Formats: sequence, structure tokens, C-alpha cells
Amino acid sequence: MNMTTLFTSYWWVAVLLLSLLLYKFILRMFFGMVIVPENRIGLVTKKFVLVGSNRGLPDGRIIATKGEAGFQAQTLAPGLYWGMWPWQYGVEMQPFIVIPEGKIGLVLANDGAMLPTGNILGRKVECDNFQDTQKFLENSGQKGRQTALLTAGTYRINSYAFTITITDMTIINENMVGIVTTLDGQPVRAGQIAGEHIDGHNNFQDIDSFLANGGNRGLQPQVMLAGSYFINQWAVQIEEIPMTEVPIGNVGVVISFIGEDGKDLSGDSFKHGNIVSKGHRGVWMEPLGPGKYPINKYTMKVELVPTTNLVLNWANARSEAHALDKNLSTITVRSKDGFPFNLDVSQIIHIPANEAPKVIARFGSMNNLVSQVLEPTIGNYFRNSAQDSDVISFLSTRKERQQAAKEHIKAVLDEYNVNAVDTLIGDIVPPEALMKTLTDRKIAQEEEKTYETQRMAQEKRQGVEKETAIADMQKEIVKAQQSVEIAQRTADAAVKKAEGDATSLKLQVNAEAEATKMRASAEAEATKARAAAGAEATKLNAVADAEKIAKTGLAEAEKIMAIGKSTAEAYELQVKAMGGDNFTKFKITEEIGKGNIKIIPDLVVSGSNGSEGSLSGLMGLQLLDMLKDKKDNPKS
Repeated sequence: MNMTTLFTSYWWVAVLLLSLLLYKFILRMFFGMVIVPENRIGLVTKKFVLVGSNRGLPDGRIIATKGEAGFQAQTLAPGLYWGMWPWQYGVEMQPFIVIPEGKIGLVLANDGAMLPTGNILGRKVECDNFQDTQKFLENSGQKGRQTALLTAGTYRINSYAFTITITDMTIINENMVGIVTTLDGQPVRAGQIAGEHIDGHNNFQDIDSFLANGGNRGLQPQVMLAGSYFINQWAVQIEEIPMTEVPIGNVGVVISFIGEDGKDLSGDSFKHGNIVSKGHRGVWMEPLGPGKYPINKYTMKVELVPTTNLVLNWANARSEAHALDKNLSTITVRSKDGFPFNLDVSQIIHIPANEAPKVIARFGSMNNLVSQVLEPTIGNYFRNSAQDSDVISFLSTRKERQQAAKEHIKAVLDEYNVNAVDTLIGDIVPPEALMKTLTDRKIAQEEEKTYETQRMAQEKRQGVEKETAIADMQKEIVKAQQSVEIAQRTADAAVKKAEGDATSLKLQVNAEAEATKMRASAEAEATKARAAAGAEATKLNAVADAEKIAKTGLAEAEKIMAIGKSTAEAYELQVKAMGGDNFTKFKITEEIGKGNIKIIPDLVVSGSNGSEGSLSGLMGLQLLDMLKDKKDNPKS
């Protein structure tokens, strides 16, 4: 079987296979079938209109809403459609519009009514989030950028009618504040720099409500705090800045650039500016305490005013942390005698919190207070004060001048609502030539004092040496005095011993006499007893012998008694004749003579009064030692 026969027999198989491969094309060509997948939409373009009056679009329109030729407002949702003949309709499959989390979709309408003059954004109309182009156009939706936006989600958007731009949400970070500038709305009222305060727009996320309530274009008085916002960046611009911080020890004086002119609350005596209540234009009477505040830096200004003691230094290369004295320098003054010299000064001031608005209303800032008041006041005072005195007097009366400066500056600053706590004079640097003269003079004076001190030290040293020599001789004198006292005590002891011996002898004699008498009596009695048995003659002899013995003992006792009595009477007569003191000295001398005690020195050394006395005494003592050595060693 040849190829022709084979094809003729099985042609239907080829038709079937071709139909299976080209069924969509066949259905599209012959039945106008269109299949839209589930993740697509069909954008329809009508190529021509065969019959009817709607053959062309109105002027200025690009989207057909009434069957005109061109881009059709209606889209094809996922599904099966018939009658969409390819020679009349073009169908383009397009993915859905997906807005991710954290993003927003900004909508640009390619068709619609013309924007009114002055508007830059098309106002919101009901159109199912721009998914119903037909309704958008029928409800007079305006072409161009739209106020409404798309939040996170999936949308069937006709890309012929709308262009979607995906962008980030607006995020205001912690401790930051968002400054708002709107790009559409009513012009700002004359005399103001920012728009009116408008409510009901949910932090500018509902820009249509903002515009409908008369919101102004330009800078806004309201600010946005930390958070995430659906902000139409074609309608609102956000500038993120740090929050305004008022540190501890300070107050923040608010100067408002917007608002109505308020009533002046400063009083009749204050002639340096208006101080108004909160919410009005001017300096607010109530300052801000320590803390953080969401301040719009373009509509309000916060001037920090320290309420603690503030130190300002008029000194080169020295400045406090607040830096208000960074432009202050050492004060150069000229004395009455024509010498220029430098002077460092520190001024301590205090501004009460309730006086801070007046200070700012008067000067505008703390820097102006320092440059316009403190710097000229303190500098000129010390320059004038120095011209009334020479350098030496200025240095010597520093304490008094500091007190006078304190009182003068306090009186001046009270007029500016500033309390002067203290004025301190620091380093004073006189001219170098004058300082050299003063230094030389002082050195000479100190040398003179040194020489005088040395002279007095020499005199004291001489006196010490003299006293030392006298003290050395005093030992010999004391030794001699002790020897005399010893001799006197020895004599007294001898007298006492003699008196005791006499008394003892007397007692002893009396005792011996009594004993003898008793022995004699006993012997007599014994003899008498023996004689009683003997002869009468023997009796007479015994009596005679007894009487003889008794008389002999009595006589001996009376002799001893008489000797002691005569000795005592002799001492008594000598005392009466010589006197008690003389007798004592006599006996002392007698005892010293018996004991060979030397009370008179072999050589007496004496010195005259004056500075040579000590030297002569020492030489005498040395000579005495040499004589003693000579005496002890005759051969030397």
C-alpha cells in the first residue's frame, strides 16, 4: 500500500490528532471561546464596532465603558467565555496585583475626569479599590495620582486603566517624631507658616478626610509619633527627626511661630517682648519641664535654660560642658601705674524656672544673655576697678575686690531676671618685669630673716654652751654640798650616840649597884644564917664584912654615876657657852678631822661674767684634772 492509499484511508486520524493539538485555536476561531486561568484576569481590547453609534471613544478618553472600540473597562475574571471572536476582540492575560505585607500600592489613573485647577491628586470615589474600572469612570473618578491607596492584599486591577506603584509603609522609629508636609489642599492662611489643625484624618492616613475638612497644603502643625502608617507619599511627605529632650536641671522655653496673637502676660513692668499662654504665637509663659516632647521644629522652637547654678569662666582654654563660655577669654586689664596684667574670673549665676521665659523673651537665647550682658558687664567692671589701683595693691586687696565685684554684678543682673550667686577671681598674672622685681625683693627679705634667724641661733648656742659648763660645775658644787650635809649628819649621829652612851652607862651603873646591893643582902643573909649556928664572934665579923662589901659597891656605883653626870654637865656647859649651832659645827669639825674628810678643794676655778665665763671655767677644770694626775703620778 502506497502513501496515497494510506492517507486516504486514515485521513480522519490526522484530523483528530490535529484537532486535539489545536483545539483551543479552533474553538477560539470558530466559537470565540476564551479560557481565563484562576490566577489571571483578561484585559479586553475591542478592535472595531460593526453596527451602532458607539463606534469611537469620546475625546480625551482611552477606556471604553459603553462598548466602544478600544481598551475595555470590563475585564474577564477567571473562567470560560464564548463569542470573543479573535478578529474583533483581543484578550491579554495579566496576573493579579499583589501588595505584600509592609507595603502599599499607589494608584495612578490613566483615564478619568480632569483634575480641578490647583489639585494634584484625584479624589477618592467608590470603585471597589480600583477593581471596578467601569464604576470608577462612571463616578467621575479623576485621572492622575489618586488620594486612595491599596493596602496589603491581592487585587484584580485593569492595568489599562490604572498603574500601580508598590512602595514601603511609613515607619516612625522610637524617640523620633514625624514632621508632616502635605502636597495638596487649601493654601495656608495669610500671616501663617503652617496649616490649620485638622481632626479626623487618622494621622494623615485618610487624606480624603483631611482635604474634605479644609486641610491646608504645606507644613502642618501636627506631628506623627512612633509607629507604622499607610501614608500616601504622593499626598504627604514625612521628615523624621529626634524628639526634643529637656535634660534634668533645665527647662524648655517654647517659642511658637504659629497661632493667633495672644494676650501679653508679662505685665506692665516688662517691656522686652510678649509672653503669651500656651497655643498662641510668641513666648509661652509656661516652660517645659525635664522630659521628651514631640516638637515640630519648624513651627516651634525650644530654648533650653539651665535652672541649676551655672558657672561661666573668663579664662583661656577653659570651658564648662554647657559651652556657653566657649567664646569667653582671660580679661586683660591695665593698672593705675600703667601695667597691663591678665585676670581669670568665674561667675556663678542662677535663673529660676519661672523667670526663664522672661530671659528668653528679652535676649532670645542663653548665648545672647552671655554675649550681650555678662561678658561686657564683668569685663568692664574689672577693667574699671584695675584703673583705680596699682598692681601691688590689686593683688593685696584681692578678697575685698572680689566681694565688691560680687555685689556690683548682683545688682546689675537682678535687672535682667538673673540671680548672681557668686563672683570669683581666679589666677592673676602681673607683668613679668614687675614680678621679677617683687620676687627679688621678697627673696632679699627672706634672706634677711634667714640671717637674723642664724644670728639668734648662734646666740642661743652660746647660751647653751655656757649653761652646759655651769651644769658641769654644778656637779662638783652639789658633791661638796652633799659632803657637808653628810658631815653634819655624822656629827648629829655622834652627839646622839654620846647621849645614848651616857644614858646607857647611867642605867648600867644603877643596875650594877642594885645587883651588888642585892648580892650583898643575899650574902649577908646567908652569912647570917650560917652564923646563927656559929659563935657570936663570928656574927660580929660577918656583920662587919657585910657592911664593908656594901659600902665598897655603893662607892663604885656612885663613882660611875658621877663620871657620867660630869660628862653630861660638861656638854651642857659647852652648849651654853658656845651656842647650839657652834657646838654642833665644832663636833662636826671634830668628827671630820677624825675621819680625814676633805671639804676644801685644792684649787678653786672661777669665771667672770660674759661670754668668756664658760671658756674660763672649762679651762680651770682641765687644769685641775692635770694637777690631780700630777699628784697621783709624781714621776710623770
